[in-house]
Amino acid sequence: MTTATATDALTVRGLCKSFGGRAVLSGFDLDVAPGEVVALLGANGSGKSTALKCTVGLVRPDRGRVGVFGTDLLDGSRTADRARTRVAMVFQQIHLVRRRSALDNVCAGALGRLPLHRSWTPLAFPRELREEAMACLDRVGLADRAHERVAALSGGQQQRVALARALCQRAEVLLADEPVSALDPSAAERVMSVMADLARTESIAVAAVLHQPELARRHADRLVGLRGGRIAFAGAADEVTQEQMSSLYVVNEGVHS
Repeated sequence: MTTATATDALTVRGLCKSFGGRAVLSGFDLDVAPGEVVALLGANGSGKSTALKCTVGLVRPDRGRVGVFGTDLLDGSRTADRARTRVAMVFQQIHLVRRRSALDNVCAGALGRLPLHRSWTPLAFPRELREEAMACLDRVGLADRAHERVAALSGGQQQRVALARALCQRAEVLLADEPVSALDPSAAERVMSVMADLARTESIAVAAVLHQPELARRHADRLVGLRGGRIAFAGAADEVTQEQMSSLYVVNEGVHS
């Protein structure tokens, strides 16, 4: 088991989850510090996506603890609800409103802190929010596409809009579940480069599920390998061996990713 430090943004301890009596996670631990990118690797069924979903609260773990800056997200308190707003999640299937502009989608990241009369329609978004959202789009290299409908953007551009929305949410922890699996290699490289840059310049703690080990090695600080719901290895990206990474994909041991 790893030991959390006072600087960790995300601390996960002992996550266990079963579906239909089949263990998908068995004692999963994870620490991510502000400004750090940690990549979760493993074959389909290894438990990596389930780990992120349990972390963000989309799936309730059977056991374990999830802490964000020291607050337990699983205790059901108002403090936990407030802490959860510090976490954003980006998915492989990009959850944007395709008929709305990139700018409107990024503004939606701030809905949790707007009064009701300012949040019911994009027309009511305050000027200050639109300026902040435009700055977020500029950070991901899409200020020139701000007023285009999301449906007109490429997959890689849409994923960068999703990252800008997380910035506008003012998230301090970003969980990315296979964010580049559907992209071509060039777009995947660009998205991961932007994500890593945001982590380091904005002090965001990033945990990303990836299926491309070499992409993970280039952009992550640490790699965590899962096999059969358990951690097979964890270490600095430049210290994990090719043999360790290859061992993750020898046998597919589960039914949930």
